[in-house]
Amino acid sequence: MAGNGVRKLRQVQFGGETTAGIAVTATTIWRGSGTGQDERVVEFPVEDVGLISGSDRTVETKRLAGIQLDEVNATFEQMLHPLECGVKLVNTGATDGLGSDHIYTYPVATNALPTVKTKTIKAGDNQAAEVMEYGFLTSLTLRGNGGEGLKVTQVWNGRQWQPSTFDAPTLPAVEDIPFSKGKLYIDNVASSAGTTLKSATFLGLNMSLKTGLIPKYTADGNVYFSFVQCTDPEALIAVTFEHETSAVAEKAAFRAQTPRLIQITWQGSNLTTAGSSYSTKLFQITAAGKWEKFDKLGEQNGNDIVVGHLRARWDAVASQFLTFLLVEEGLATVP
Repeated sequence: MAGNGVRKLRQVQFGGETTAGIAVTATTIWRGSGTGQDERVVEFPVEDVGLISGSDRTVETKRLAGIQLDEVNATFEQMLHPLECGVKLVNTGATDGLGSDHIYTYPVATNALPTVKTKTIKAGDNQAAEVMEYGFLTSLTLRGNGGEGLKVTQVWNGRQWQPSTFDAPTLPAVEDIPFSKGKLYIDNVASSAGTTLKSATFLGLNMSLKTGLIPKYTADGNVYFSFVQCTDPEALIAVTFEHETSAVAEKAAFRAQTPRLIQITWQGSNLTTAGSSYSTKLFQITAAGKWEKFDKLGEQNGNDIVVGHLRARWDAVASQFLTFLLVEEGLATVP
């Protein structure tokens, strides 16, 4: 007898919400994979009613949805989604003179609660799709090594998963970000970010950002959350160095607890029309902080390496905590 299994034709779709929590039609497809998880809480109340087994009485006390977007190559165009929904609502990129590009700047909140975009997310396969409203980013990981693509992993939460059907947005064109096209700059906080290039030493990156965004439950007639609150964000940046002069200097900065200003920049293809500030696509991370620790010497292909772990924190001299910057072409607003 022939089986009736479903071939895994999975997809994840995004639609930017006008009003948080009001589901909209999906307008773009995430170029990666992801699996939704229904995280609602169902309780079996404790009661003594003469049954050893207990009864099948239940109560749903809390409703929450989650989705993890699995590790894929980061792209200049789709990195806008997690930053828009986990760091700051920008929505419309700034123009760059007469350039064909748009500039999106995402500073992680320091002294004021951020406003973020929310998304309707659809996920599933060719058997069934489900929809989650009020989607927001809770964590982001960026990882890369020489000779690979820059990788991104994301975790999102939303109000609830419900049965739905997929929409039919156009598959977006994207440009991948090769890790080896990155450049690492490290400076004193009194300097301008991106001044001192650290050449032939930047072997790997592992950066994690916990956005600090959490669902807030109030008694307002629903078991799903009422709004999103921002608690303390946390950003950790692990840099793998070739063990040479730059690594030795940064280990000295760690021991002296000297604050550092780090900038990592990836350039993409040339813009159709260069702007006043940029002539290529760009993804850039700028962070102030201090080295928290350095690992013992390791080895890669017969050479010694060392990993430094920087905790990003606000620095008054640099007026910097953590900022992401994206320059892309073709998207005036985030879908």
